[in-house]
Amino acid sequence: MSERQLLERSCLNEGNMSVPVNALPQHWKEYVCGGGSAFCNILITYPLNKLIFRQMMHGVEATFALNQLQKEGMGFLYRGMLPPLLQRSMSMSLMFGVYDECLHPLLDEKVNPYIAKSVAGVVAGCFEATLMPFERLQTLLIHPKYHKKFKNTAHATSHIARYYGIKEFYRGMVPILLRNGPSNALFFIIRDEVRVRMPKQENLLYDSVQNFIAGASIGAFLSTLFYPLNVIKIAMQCELGGPHRTLIHEYNYILQKRGSKFRNFYHGGLLNISRAFLSWGVINASYEVFRKFLYT
Repeated sequence: MSERQLLERSCLNEGNMSVPVNALPQHWKEYVCGGGSAFCNILITYPLNKLIFRQMMHGVEATFALNQLQKEGMGFLYRGMLPPLLQRSMSMSLMFGVYDECLHPLLDEKVNPYIAKSVAGVVAGCFEATLMPFERLQTLLIHPKYHKKFKNTAHATSHIARYYGIKEFYRGMVPILLRNGPSNALFFIIRDEVRVRMPKQENLLYDSVQNFIAGASIGAFLSTLFYPLNVIKIAMQCELGGPHRTLIHEYNYILQKRGSKFRNFYHGGLLNISRAFLSWGVINASYEVFRKFLYT
């Protein structure tokens, strides 16, 4: 079976479907599936994400970061959730939707499937980067030194726009672009390779568990691979005002600050693996559930 046939079988024949690629009327269903899966994920994993953020930001152990959150209380536990909820929902919607829209024309032109998936993944990642102001706001709202400065998302948005301008919302753009494009391309390539080799499951529960494990494993691997870029991105976005430092400058600064040891970039790495395993497991499993309902 050719790569194109494998892709069509894995993507379109699930749930006893037998719909050819050209028969799909629109790509909107992929946007809905991606957005819905991200919505489910954020509601479940936000507290763990916040804990990992503290470790990234301060380079501290999990117990210290947990004590910080406990002292702040439940009132601040879900503070800053609206930006990632909106951002991740729209981001995953773009990730799956734009990828799908880019991929099929390339495959129709007989482009090598791996090249087509890589190009579509990078394009989708660039579209996702347009939503980075949400990441920027989340970083500021989570950072304890801004707890008293900003009341909520709307207040932070208006303050930054008024005193710093639009450019301030895009602080840390370079590491986000370097993270999004390659990670998207690798995710879709690996996911398709795994999906065509997984046994077919007729039971929805068994199929969801299988999709959860597949997505969780891929997500944990890629999240760990690109973890240092997230550390650099957060370090950049913790600043408000002042010069926009380059990626190299920020990397050297963090490296020196953490004892000139690259492994210290991975403070919070174990929790990040747990978070990514859970997050991408939920995303992949819920995405497939949404897909079954919309395509059947």
